[in-house]
Amino acid sequence: MGKLCIEVDVNAKIAFLSEELCIGCGICVKKCPFEAIHIVNLPTNLDKEVTHRYSANSFKLHRLPVPRPGQVLGLVGTNGIGKSTALKILAGKVKPNLGRYDNPPEWEEILRYFRGSELQNYFTKILEDNLVAVIKPQFVDSIPKAVKGIVQDLLNKKSQNNNLDYVIDNLDLRGVLERDIENLSGGELQRFAIGFASILKADVYMFDEPSSYLDVKQRLKAAKVIRSLLNPTSYVVVVEHDLSLLDYLSDYICVLYGMPSVYGVVTLPFSVREGINIFLDGKVPTENLRFRDESLTFRLAETAEEQEQDKHRRFKYPHMTKDLGQFHLTVQEGGFTDSEIIVMLGENGTGKTTFVRMLAGLLPPDETSDYLPEMNVSYKPQKISPKFPGTVRMLLLKKIKAAFMHQQFQTDVVKPLQIDSIIDQEVTSLSGGELQRVAIVLCLGAPADVYLIDEPSAYLDSEQRIITSKVIKKFIFHSKKTAFIVEHDFIMATYLADRVIVYDGEPSVRATAHSPESLLTGMNKFLKMLEITFRRDPTNFRPRINKLDSVKDKEQKLSGNFFFLEE
Repeated sequence: MGKLCIEVDVNAKIAFLSEELCIGCGICVKKCPFEAIHIVNLPTNLDKEVTHRYSANSFKLHRLPVPRPGQVLGLVGTNGIGKSTALKILAGKVKPNLGRYDNPPEWEEILRYFRGSELQNYFTKILEDNLVAVIKPQFVDSIPKAVKGIVQDLLNKKSQNNNLDYVIDNLDLRGVLERDIENLSGGELQRFAIGFASILKADVYMFDEPSSYLDVKQRLKAAKVIRSLLNPTSYVVVVEHDLSLLDYLSDYICVLYGMPSVYGVVTLPFSVREGINIFLDGKVPTENLRFRDESLTFRLAETAEEQEQDKHRRFKYPHMTKDLGQFHLTVQEGGFTDSEIIVMLGENGTGKTTFVRMLAGLLPPDETSDYLPEMNVSYKPQKISPKFPGTVRMLLLKKIKAAFMHQQFQTDVVKPLQIDSIIDQEVTSLSGGELQRVAIVLCLGAPADVYLIDEPSAYLDSEQRIITSKVIKKFIFHSKKTAFIVEHDFIMATYLADRVIVYDGEPSVRATAHSPESLLTGMNKFLKMLEITFRRDPTNFRPRINKLDSVKDKEQKLSGNFFFLEE
């Protein structure tokens, strides 16, 4: 026809590929020296449903989630699939272009396009300026760059909802009111951001990943604050990767599927249980469509009951204490064996990382009843700050060459964590989730007796969390090593744990790390302190938090069963 399928403009930086003319022969993919071209086949029926597209040959979003007044809408899906884009459109910050990025439509046409759906009313309200939207951003680390000042002054200045004291008390912000924003930790910044969004007067409240950096208790308190914003006319939308928290928070759910950074599709709304189960199963029954090869289930280890294993505990650690400034940590003596994962459960500021560092030999204990056993330790810290001046491949070859070249390690760890897709990128340019995956590979690749992994779920999406749990569990089991893991995501913690160490005490003042105990007794003790109960989903056995004071919640509290291994 004489039309060009690929046009290269000398002045422009980017070549243009015509999607109408492309037949998917793949010659351009083979010829491109930078591996920059990927051809993805899309279902044809999605063409009519493009809501937004950034530019030619780039990400596009199909359909939109439908918020309803007086209810919390939960969004679940992997990273890079359009959740934040959907929030920006619903907040009125981005005008949906229906896929026509070169010739964007006017609002009249956009409203005609959504005619007959709940979104028509919603966009009409936004246009007539009846709706004010507030977004709690995803990356709270960057707040101090944009906002300066003392916490109390900022909150007092913006308070419009008459709920300031309620928000401060429930988000434990009393202790940081006098502090400067610059001196807040990740968890304190997250609670400040949730509080700041909650005291503003708005019609639409959006929370992008409200759980990162928070411990289990703080997550539930944040959920309580977010639900307190509901009234018959307000809309609340939450994007969350901690599935047990999303379950607790939402009234209904939209699942997003597709291919990260290529396209995302929003499903119709489902009930909470059904929506999360569809996401885990990888199949949308209403559209008869499978978007993931395997479904994810949570069969727990059969050895979760306490058995006569104490005789075989190969390693013992002694009773220890440690003072750090005002904080005093007591560690009760305990033991561990090989092929075992011990998960540490406790609030932030109760010394989990301190104990991990004492085991690793990075911090000497103040008093101890015996010497710590000599062990090789591999440690993945909580905060990852990349300084390596090269690509991921160079970093892995420099630090863990033997493991990285080993076929078994490639199959068990590197491939499932999808390191191949980022292997030639500069380490300093990686996103949070990509860095986390590289750090886990580095930690598991180092030869050691004990692996100490601090918050492996941070920055990962729900799918990656489950895959990462499987990778760690398989690796520890096959290599006959031990892992100590600090984790706040409940689904991940219960899936990983063979035994648990429960922390109690007053955060940042004094705390005790108890001896390791079985998953059932440890979880019961920990949940009793938090005053929450869990049941299990009958189809895929995932833990689900009971709504406070529901029939099930009261029943389980009366019988003392805060946690179930099997229904």
